[in-house]
Amino acid sequence: MSQPQSHTSIYGYFKWSFIVTVVGLLLGAALGWQSTGTIGGMLTIFFICAVLAVLEISLSFDNAIVNANKLKDMTPVWQHRFLTWGILIAVFGMRIVFPLLIVVVAAGIGPVDAIVLAASRPEEYARIMNDAHLPIAAFGGTFLMMVGLTYFFNHEKDIHWISIIEKHMSRYSTIKGIEIAFVLLLVLLFSSMLEGEDADTFVMSAIYGLLTFLAVELVGGLLDASQKTMTEVARGGLGAFIYLEVLDASFSFDGVIGAFALTQNLFVIAIGLGIGAMYVRSMTIMLVEKETLTHYRYLEHGAFYAILILSVIMYVQTLYHIPEVITGLGGATLIGISLWSSLRYNKQERQRETDLARGQI
Repeated sequence: MSQPQSHTSIYGYFKWSFIVTVVGLLLGAALGWQSTGTIGGMLTIFFICAVLAVLEISLSFDNAIVNANKLKDMTPVWQHRFLTWGILIAVFGMRIVFPLLIVVVAAGIGPVDAIVLAASRPEEYARIMNDAHLPIAAFGGTFLMMVGLTYFFNHEKDIHWISIIEKHMSRYSTIKGIEIAFVLLLVLLFSSMLEGEDADTFVMSAIYGLLTFLAVELVGGLLDASQKTMTEVARGGLGAFIYLEVLDASFSFDGVIGAFALTQNLFVIAIGLGIGAMYVRSMTIMLVEKETLTHYRYLEHGAFYAILILSVIMYVQTLYHIPEVITGLGGATLIGISLWSSLRYNKQERQRETDLARGQI
């Protein structure tokens, strides 16, 4: 859906993110003072909150770009709903409720008991979260891999960044189910490297991730097919809203689990990742309103390559530990290279237009 390009300043887009950052870091410092009673403890919690925020932002560059790609085709009403309700779900649902639900299911205790456990026995809470890492990585990795492959296995895709790869993927996209077959082969490969119950858990979790992706796609397809009998608001993006929420959840898995490497305090994690989530929201709005994806033709490609890399890393993390900084830097590097390629392409196009005007071509 086309809309006038915004002239809002960079500060205008990130104003609320800056405010949330200040409030969040102050809350982190207060929590550190309350829990330790020392200046050193207060500064430590303050620093951890800041690091977690940076970690979340670095892991979510590609999330913001993919969100913007989907949002640009939604009606303003549904855009607003995602950027208000959606961000609340992302911050409170994935950064607070999701870790609690994992402990509730894994430990077989009630939600209130899980909160008490997080507050009184953080080391036990962190152990349960870490034990749940394998099924989470398999589920999230599978969902994200399908997101990335579906973008490239598309016969209508005519703009290619890494042509030697993308042209072949576009050509073979006419083979029905090729993305699913590829993912299932990878699932079998990685499960063969695991043993016993871990292998079974990996396969089952990966299948649930695949089914979730297909279910979300099915809902979107049904909404599109029924558009003639739906209101304009409903046509504008209910399916896309659901898709983006599940996508955000998959992106959040890695950050939430990785945060426990820095602290075992659920509330510190919620503050740090919540700050980062606000920046993702601000980046998403800026990308949509300034039509950044239109001006930088390969930026979207870089984001989806980063998604594929992240999905593979989540699979590999079921076998080996990979520091979250590597995950974040890997995605940011790919997006940076795609931005550079876009700028170079724009420069070449401007030169070509100049040469045409001068009659040199």
